[in-house]
Amino acid sequence: MEGDVTDKVEATATVRDFDPISGSIPATKVEITVSCRDLLDRDTFSKSDPLVVLYTQGVESKQWREFGRTEVIDNSLNPDFVRKFILDYFFEEKQNLRFDVYDIDSKSPDLAKHPTDFNDFLGQVFCTLGEIVGSPASRLEKPLGSIPGKKCGTIVLSAEELGNCRDYATMQFCANKLDKKDFFGKSDPFMVFYRSNEDGTFTICHKTEVVKSTLNPVWQPFSIPVRALCNGDYERTIKVEVYDWDRDGSHDFIGEFTSSYKELCRGQCQLNVYEVVNAKKKIKKKRYVNSGTVSLLSFNVESEHTFLDYIKGGTQIHFTVAIDFTASNGNPSQSTSLHYMNPYQMNAYAMALKAVGEIIQDYDSDKMFPALGFGAKLPPDWRVSHEFPLNGNVENPYCNGMAGILEAYHQSLKTVQLYGPTNFAPVVNHVARYAAAVEDGSQYFVLLIITDGVISDMAQTKEAIVNAAKLPMSIIIVGVGQAEFDAMVELDGDDVRISSRGKLAERDIVQFVPFRDYMDRTGNHVLSMARLAKDVLAEIPDQLISYMKTRAIKPNPVPPVYSPSEPAQANPV
Repeated sequence: MEGDVTDKVEATATVRDFDPISGSIPATKVEITVSCRDLLDRDTFSKSDPLVVLYTQGVESKQWREFGRTEVIDNSLNPDFVRKFILDYFFEEKQNLRFDVYDIDSKSPDLAKHPTDFNDFLGQVFCTLGEIVGSPASRLEKPLGSIPGKKCGTIVLSAEELGNCRDYATMQFCANKLDKKDFFGKSDPFMVFYRSNEDGTFTICHKTEVVKSTLNPVWQPFSIPVRALCNGDYERTIKVEVYDWDRDGSHDFIGEFTSSYKELCRGQCQLNVYEVVNAKKKIKKKRYVNSGTVSLLSFNVESEHTFLDYIKGGTQIHFTVAIDFTASNGNPSQSTSLHYMNPYQMNAYAMALKAVGEIIQDYDSDKMFPALGFGAKLPPDWRVSHEFPLNGNVENPYCNGMAGILEAYHQSLKTVQLYGPTNFAPVVNHVARYAAAVEDGSQYFVLLIITDGVISDMAQTKEAIVNAAKLPMSIIIVGVGQAEFDAMVELDGDDVRISSRGKLAERDIVQFVPFRDYMDRTGNHVLSMARLAKDVLAEIPDQLISYMKTRAIKPNPVPPVYSPSEPAQANPV
């Protein structure tokens, strides 16, 4: 038995803390269609022959690399390109794009010759993939630039999510006559599912619950994205390992079997009764047959609405920030303070704010964001407030873009007195009031709380979060500084769903991370911010979808598709 355990240590290490919708699952792919209008005419005896080159930017190097290029369209100032760009889409990453437009006069594939000849360059545009996806109907129109003194026309970029692997499979299994692994009782079996990768390795994709004290367990039905199970390849091997659960985490290996999505699709039948085999036992024991059988009881597949379906249907994501102004941050005028304004680099508060905000702002059409502070004494009467506007305007706490929030934050540090305690409930309830007013799926609210310390109003905050879990909102908490943040983990319901007064939260809506875990050791702040954003925002799409599903809200129909052959219409104000 010990041999079985040690053989499976690596597998069980990954079995313990596992999120089925993790970043390892392939991203959604989006197809970008490009059109241009009113391009510069560079040719003397005919119109320009345009081509568009797409460049993507690396997170670490910041270097632009050519991703691909459209075909050349002869004699056109209003080209509609047929060749598409297909990109992996990650909500949680800032994916910078650059589109360069050229007038091609030679057959040479080497574009490096063209930028040096200024006549061949027709302009360029910079944007993010989120900006395209987050625009109305996922269609972004921007003026081309980079040629001083010239009107270069416009570029029209449309994003379409590729529809493969949108399905969810729901299945249920039972087992019969599994091996007994416990000396003083029957086994406590559970199963772990792995999808195979191109290189022959396996990636965990689902773990069932433990069924106690039985050799004939019936597990609960579970749902899993088909892309997580097989990445769209229906014949790819799915490996299933069966374990006997042990309290200390050293789960005993019972055996394994393999299947595929294609085989599972046949549903309940004799072909979906699998022998559970322990290879080591098979070698050692001549009369060994199997370690039990596992049978598929039911299997059905439904198509799921995706995050991009809701965004394309007009759902807006509203971003609110709440900043900790308690005295434990230190005097802002001293370099040891977490609020210290170094003229040469951003402090941790500003970095966390910029990292998250710059991505979310692409999904909010007006780019006006409420910015709040808590834990400070305010002039003129110097009373403590746990919910004050950074811009000083109680009637209108909205700031214009990330620059507006950072400016209001800097100004607040000059006018308020850092105090305490660290209360979260007031800002959670503040955003919840807005979210409660629009529960039709047209708006979703994300609250970013940046704090340096231990929470003072845990009971009230837990109650506020349990109430907010019923609403269209998510909460991100970023801890800055070196404090112990153990209490915060309780708010992040990844392991144990948060509860208050015996009432369980309807959804897990909180993500907590300490910023120090993401700081690049070489001091590369751009990389630190990208790592932070990737982790804290990765759960937002699934949290939004979970809210929509619990309320049976379907995405709105997409507005009529823009036809590039028609003149561009001005967006209604």
